[in-house]
Amino acid sequence: MTAIDWLEVAAGLLLVLAAFYDLFRSVVLPRPSINRYVFVRLLFFASWGAWRWVGRRVQKPARREGWLASFGPAAVIAMFATWALAFLLGYAIILDGFSNQVRPPLTSFGESLYFSATTIVPLSYGDFVPSGVGARVTILLESATGVGIAALVITLLFSLYAAFQEREELVVTLDAVAGAPPSGVQLLETTAERGLRSELYKTLIDWREWSAAVLESHLAYPILLYFRSSHDNEAWLNSFGAVMDAAVLLISTVDEDEEGAARLMFTVGNHLVEDLAWNFGFGASTDPMVDRREFDEAYARLKAAGYRCRPEDTAWKFFSKLRTKYASRLSQMGERLAIVPAHWIGDRSYVPHADGRGRSHKKPKKPIDLSELSRPETSATAESARTP
Repeated sequence: MTAIDWLEVAAGLLLVLAAFYDLFRSVVLPRPSINRYVFVRLLFFASWGAWRWVGRRVQKPARREGWLASFGPAAVIAMFATWALAFLLGYAIILDGFSNQVRPPLTSFGESLYFSATTIVPLSYGDFVPSGVGARVTILLESATGVGIAALVITLLFSLYAAFQEREELVVTLDAVAGAPPSGVQLLETTAERGLRSELYKTLIDWREWSAAVLESHLAYPILLYFRSSHDNEAWLNSFGAVMDAAVLLISTVDEDEEGAARLMFTVGNHLVEDLAWNFGFGASTDPMVDRREFDEAYARLKAAGYRCRPEDTAWKFFSKLRTKYASRLSQMGERLAIVPAHWIGDRSYVPHADGRGRSHKKPKKPIDLSELSRPETSATAESARTP
């Protein structure tokens, strides 16, 4: 073997080891890590930027959501395809260096690439047979790599969809008490007006556990952030924000027995917000994303629903202080993930439709441009998209 052959073997080995390192940190290691996705990170974020750009220009809400929802599953396939190609190319370079240890000898890099592809599948036809020690070891390792990738694909798909379904169960059930899209104020109103105070306590406990589960799964596998909710007018980020708003209102404004459960929910939920913001690189803000007029309106609605409330000025100061911890970051995440914002999350010009499941809010003052994803559709458009 010449010096060039050994350089080829070294270069191929380096590429294979880099792919193994990236695959281990991204899939096998069940915890978040900095600089995840060595190979696919740039491809992943660049692809989402282009995907979202196309989605912004789709006029029909149903088609737009369908397009955006397809990115998560497609990205999973693209990740494994990228790693498989990296392994295939790395082993091909190694085999090209060991070309004289194969019978018949590999006369071009194209033949080395073909031999590598038939090995990693594995789909060897016997037209090339390793005869030297280096070539034989390479073929054995590549065959094991192909089997390992197939096993990881199956295992990860089951894990991802199990985590997705667990996340969406509470999102769907929140509809009944918080509306669709959800609102923290409406969650408190509904539970009070229908005598479901015990249900409110249970909701806070359930969503505290939900926050912990999402914290573990979505930081370990960030691709789950791009798996969208499958029901109209529902988004996991909006539902989470609504429960956080309800918890903050219970802590700052409502003087009732649920404050303890609300504080626990807020603590775990705020942990989730901080870690997700770290994943995206978002900073904190001192803006509660709600003005005093909106808070006064919510305060009046809670009083009318029968809640015992603290003095309004004191409640506003405490409320705005707590909401600055998560509101801006949720808004930034909603924009990054192209999630249509709901009441008190992100762009609050959104007006949910009145469909019998929740209260309708005030009408928008001007038409909404559907070409801008951050400006959601009007009530009539949303209703027509929802109706079969």
